[in-house]
Amino acid sequence: MRVFHNVDEVPAELGATVLSIGNFDGVHRGHQHVLDKVAERARQLHIHSVAVTFEPHPLRVLRAESAPLLITPLPQKITALEQMGIDAVLVLPFDNRFAALSARQFVQKVIVERLRAKEVHEGTRFHFGHRAEGNCEVLKELGKEFGFDVIVYPEMRWRGEPVSSSRVRQLLAQGEVRRARHLLGRPFSVLGTPATGRGYGTRYTVPTINLAPYPELVPRHGVYVTCTLVAGEKFESVTNVGNRPTFDAESFAIENHVLNFHPIALDERTEIEITFLKWLRPEIKWPHPEALKSQIGKDVARAIRFFRLCRISPEDRTQLPTLELS
Repeated sequence: MRVFHNVDEVPAELGATVLSIGNFDGVHRGHQHVLDKVAERARQLHIHSVAVTFEPHPLRVLRAESAPLLITPLPQKITALEQMGIDAVLVLPFDNRFAALSARQFVQKVIVERLRAKEVHEGTRFHFGHRAEGNCEVLKELGKEFGFDVIVYPEMRWRGEPVSSSRVRQLLAQGEVRRARHLLGRPFSVLGTPATGRGYGTRYTVPTINLAPYPELVPRHGVYVTCTLVAGEKFESVTNVGNRPTFDAESFAIENHVLNFHPIALDERTEIEITFLKWLRPEIKWPHPEALKSQIGKDVARAIRFFRLCRISPEDRTQLPTLELS
């Protein structure tokens, strides 16, 4: 997949396109449905499929005080878009000058002149242009004028939930990682590096890995069953997200206790991905560290049971009492 970081990088030889425009934060099931159709139509027309997105999120420029933390920062978003089978991503730098473009100017400059769109696929809530003056009806009228078709999709619902980035954020804020996973179509994860100043050597021999400060969205403070991917190797884990109140530290941290640990090569640049599978409990201020240590043992036991049950085949699982695995 090709990635362009402004309209001037888009080469003329890219040719005609089918495209969708959006923030695509989370690349959730609703985004996936639209992007599947974009890729399918591009293949049918023998042209390229393109996802057009923005960096930073427009609200960080227009209303910084209310801008959301991101479900998928740009590198993760690009990876997710690539997994959708999209041929190219155009990342438009969003600033006040760009925000001043009218709906017509945006369509003419980006959609028509650079991307030579044959079709534009959008969700029903799509808005664009200065002060969000453009909507799907405006886009259809401009499409008639400039010669491209517009396909509009209704809001998706999944198991009774509206599928939207804002709803995913709400669920994660409640610790509802299972329900968020249903809307995302995959478990929620964060991507980072180990915390600095931990004295890492060439081999890391302690089964606890703290994540460096993470500036984007994390789930509700508490303890979770997780998987931790370290330099391409997956470990089962228990993760605490919070401020470590038992030690009166009040300093936010994401702390991983690795269950099936073995010594591994690790430094402060090693990529770590934590995938959140199940909420265990809220973060609690224990009366003393020994009480916390005892509770961690219980958390680990619950996580081990979770992973053991996940490894049981569906046929064998029918012989067990009904269990909530995630």
